[in-house]
Amino acid sequence: MAEGIPLDDEDRIPWLCALHDMLRREESSGQDAVLACSALKKMYRRVLVSGASAIESNHPEQPGENVALKILFVHLDGPIDIIAGRLEKRRGHFMPPELLKSQFDTLEPPSAPENFITVSLEKSLPEIVLEIECTIFQGEAFLE
Repeated sequence: MAEGIPLDDEDRIPWLCALHDMLRREESSGQDAVLACSALKKMYRRVLVSGASAIESNHPEQPGENVALKILFVHLDGPIDIIAGRLEKRRGHFMPPELLKSQFDTLEPPSAPENFITVSLEKSLPEIVLEIECTIFQGEAFLE
């Protein structure tokens, strides 16, 4: 990405599997975790929830495998011009603003039955954080 070349599935899947394993370790040790990444496709989010088994299956988990992780996905949604403006202000970040369109082209916004909330990027940062915290602490994030 730093070279202006968008990542493809082949680039992302091993990294997402490693992130799943890291989240699984945190869960096993009784820790909560916050992970920030652009899980743009539904398949990427399935890998984060279920690991490598999600690649071969449209189902998050298979009988006999580890139970899927409970993850709340926060979909930060906003117009491309607002996001582009924020990217232009970043210094030293690995993703150049020129790749933003490829991110939007790849994006598959979350939908039911995925566990997610959508938060508008048109809000201030404190408002965004508060909305996420309220969702988590009110227990709305894991209603089944």
